[in-house]
Amino acid sequence: MRHCGPTSGALQETSPSLSVVIPAFNEEGRLLPYLSSIVQYCSQRAIAHEILVVDDGSVDGTARVIADVASLHPTVRLIRLDRNRGKGAAVRTGMQQAEGTLCVFTDADGATPIEEVERLETALDNGADLAIGSRVLASRDPQYQVKTLLHRTIIGALFNAVVRRFGVQGLRDTQCGFKLFRKAVSRDLFSVSTINGFGFDLELLYVAQRRGYRIAEVPINWSDQPGSKVSLLRDGYRVIGELLAIRRNARHGVYGLPAHRRPLPLTAPLAPKE
Repeated sequence: MRHCGPTSGALQETSPSLSVVIPAFNEEGRLLPYLSSIVQYCSQRAIAHEILVVDDGSVDGTARVIADVASLHPTVRLIRLDRNRGKGAAVRTGMQQAEGTLCVFTDADGATPIEEVERLETALDNGADLAIGSRVLASRDPQYQVKTLLHRTIIGALFNAVVRRFGVQGLRDTQCGFKLFRKAVSRDLFSVSTINGFGFDLELLYVAQRRGYRIAEVPINWSDQPGSKVSLLRDGYRVIGELLAIRRNARHGVYGLPAHRRPLPLTAPLAPKE
């Protein structure tokens, strides 16, 4: 969705076309370069935007880094949680406050260049309700660069096989931290989300499929960053537990899912809407 907006000086007076949400926990050492690149990118596109950085109870200088950038760029806003609640809680907090026509969340480490959002926007232009970045699809296409460690690739493949077995069908990379939503879809999905940990992506996609939302999986450039706080084995087990909680929530009516809807996973571009 190619929104042409006002110059950066007028952005605060206009409803944003794009909201960028960044969860951050103890990211003092990695956040600034990526946050600066997002600010520069949005300004160069000359679109009305907002950048919401959610400090998830950091105990380092993360909040100070965000505040320093926000003092120079009024489209950047710091949201502080009182304690570390988990990535899912941080993303949900930011997305529920986002006002953009389109809302994207991205990881603080900068593994996905912010420019990749345009690939996801194209998928929404072609009729999708939400678009998710995919390292798996990108790794099969030589025009993309995916730099990751071999053991992460192997464990990730096993994890995705388990995910498909337990209820999220047709999607090859559910855990990439780069997802774009239409505002109404974001508000709907995050209004019923409950998972505070890394399994929040699975919950969003599980509910989205069963509500009939059109999901596009889009290859993107991605590069593994040093200093990751994710343990594939430890956090993988936790996510499996969260997936079981999602199934339990669904049985108990937490998501208010209509029984007649069928999942509609999509992995290819949709035909443009009339």
